This record gives sequence, structure tokens and C-alpha cells, in this order.
Amino acid sequence: MKQGMFRALTIAVALAGSQAYAAGTVKIALIDPLSGPFANVGESMLRHMQLAVEALNAKGGVLGGTKFELIALDSKSSPQEAQLALKQAIDRGATYINQTNGSNVAAALIDAVDKNNERNPDKRVVYLNTGAVDPALTNDKCSFWHFRFDADAEMKMAALTDAIITNPAVKKIYLINQDYAFGQSVAKAARANLTKKKPDIKIVGDELHPLGKIKDFSPYVAKIKASGADTVITGNWGNDMALLIKASRDAGFKPEFYTYYAGGLGTPTALGNAGVGHLRQVTQFHTNIGSDHATKLVMGYKDKFKDAKDDYYFSTHTIAIEMLARAMEQAKSTDPVKVARALENMKHNHAAGQVYMRADNHQLIQPLYTSTYVKVDGAGVKFDVERTGNGFKTDKRVEGKDTVLPTTCKMTRP
Repeated sequence: MKQGMFRALTIAVALAGSQAYAAGTVKIALIDPLSGPFANVGESMLRHMQLAVEALNAKGGVLGGTKFELIALDSKSSPQEAQLALKQAIDRGATYINQTNGSNVAAALIDAVDKNNERNPDKRVVYLNTGAVDPALTNDKCSFWHFRFDADAEMKMAALTDAIITNPAVKKIYLINQDYAFGQSVAKAARANLTKKKPDIKIVGDELHPLGKIKDFSPYVAKIKASGADTVITGNWGNDMALLIKASRDAGFKPEFYTYYAGGLGTPTALGNAGVGHLRQVTQFHTNIGSDHATKLVMGYKDKFKDAKDDYYFSTHTIAIEMLARAMEQAKSTDPVKVARALENMKHNHAAGQVYMRADNHQLIQPLYTSTYVKVDGAGVKFDVERTGNGFKTDKRVEGKDTVLPTTCKMTRP
């Protein structure tokens, strides 16, 4: 999507129902990659956030008519560019920012938000993180101003390895991940969990590759095959996930894939039918979890974005906007400090059930799902992904209370 189109989309979001905006607006700046190798990811995040914001505005907004205004800014997958985008957001009056992709970007934003809020108490902002899942972000790098609405990498790996150890086909595992904070945390968590839960499983490779720079994963797939691995664990996302899967398919290599982000953004399309029964993921949501609320969200996305190649995948955006609105109503204010305090310990009912925001480290606690890529059957697997005729079927639901992990967070409060 070209820059001019993003400007048009921002304007469209801002002006939709312009008469209602007379009661005031709360500006939320989305800071995600809208250009470069992960532009398709950022475009999807923008659609998910647009859907959530417009749904909230259609219900009348908050506090008797105050609407949310969405501003889209390009991080270019760069911590430095994201910090520049944060400054633009604040200059344009944003009091809330949203970011999903890149824990390296997230760490830089937390630091920049902390510094801004200390130096400019009249221009404070709250950071709604809907997908950067390095565990450090709600542990040693935690911040009062940062709230994470996705489960962290360690929480997800605990659920994923529970699934792995029940699969008798898994004997030898190869770890391949992006070489930055998130990918490193995935590899570390995989080793720790597997060693504890089933030490007889061999880890035959542990590869870290440059983020967003590999155009052909064939050499990596050749190494994985040569290692004798029957299973691959990866936290790769965006094109790094899709291209890894494509190289595997092209090589005729069909290992068991255990992933964080195989459910969208080109991966199902790249794999086609080759991954049926062999591709698995751990997520906070997938299109076939079965609740009426989930079906409504899935259909709402399809109806609104008919030309998009992706599907409703990140419920985190909807949860973040709904909880933000509830916090404003509870605080009777849009002031960032009051709203942040109202978010702490908040419980909220959503498509997968009840979720709640921990006060001690600002990590959302929610159910997780492990699921397998299978043929659509019109019953338990009603929705396909990316028009492939295949979708994800729940293998196991992990209740939120069973995902809670200790935290090292020592939060400084205003």
C-alpha cells in the first residue's frame, strides 16, 4: 500500500462520522511498518485497529460522545524511525500509541515514552502493545506507561511445548528464529521447556538469521534437512515466516512445524495443502475458536476488507480498544495517568472468554490455543485462512490462569 493511500485511510478514519467528532477526539497513533519487507504486516495491523476503532465509534465513543481518531505512522521496522514517529504522534496530539510488530521497536518505544512522560507531564502518552512479545518488556524493562495485550514468548512456548511432548513423531527438533530480542527469547524458552518436560527430545540445530533480510531460505532448509530434524520450532513472522515455509514446500520437506505466527500474512498461501496436519501454531485467537463473538469478529473483518488477502487474526487490537474505552469510562476521564490506573486489574469479557490486566507488570492474562492446519469441514473448522480451503482446528485451550508466570518487574509509578 503506497504512502498516499495510507494518508487517505488516516483521513477517512479521522473524519468518519465527522459531526460526532464535535464532542472531541482521543488520538491514537499506530506505529508499525508501513513500508519495507514487513509492510504487509503493518497494513494488516492497521486494518485490525481500524476495525476496532470504528466499532467503538459506532457505539457512540466514550464519555458521552468522545470519539477515537486513528493516526497511522510508519516505523519502517526500525527502532530509530519508531521514535521519530512517536515524536510526530505527540506533536499531532496523540495521547495513546499502538504498536504490534518488533520487540526491538517496542523496547525503544518504552524508553522513549518513559522519557517523554517524565520531561513533558502535559504531553504524556500511554503505549498499547498488541504484539511485541519479548518477555523482558513486562519484566526488567516494564513501565507504568506500557500495557501488553498479547501473551509473551515464554507464555506461548509453555503452551506450544505441552503440545510438542504429546506428539510421538517428534524426536529431533531444529530451532530457527530471527536474530533479535524476540527470536532469541523463543529459542531460549524452547530449550528450557523441552529440557524440563522431555529431555530425550534432541535439539539438533539452533539457528538465528537476520531480521527481514533473507530472500531465499533454501540454504537454511537444506541445513535443517541435513540435521535429521523431524520438527521445526520457529517464532518467525511476516515474510520471514512465509519464505521459510515456501522454501520448505519447494524442497519437498514436510517436518512438523510448531510456530507462533503461521496462521496468516502469506504463510498459509505459501504452504497450500502441503502443511495439512503438519503445521501448528500457538495463539490467543484463531478464526475457529467457535464462540458467537469470535464469528462476529471474523465476519466483520471479511465484510469490511473484502479485497484484503488476510483474515481477522489479532484479537489483541479489539481487546485493547475495548479495555481502553472501559478504562476511560471508569476513570471518567481521557487523561493518560487516570486511564492507566483504571486499566490495572481490569477484567474484560471477549471472544475467547474473560481476560484481565495484571497490575504488577501490565501483562494481559488470557486463554491461549494450540491449533493445527487442517481441511475446512464446515463444522469444527468453518473458516479457512487466505482462501486456501484450509483452516486451524483447536487442539487444546489453555486457560488464562494456567499461563501466568512470575515477573521481575519493579515498576516506577507517577
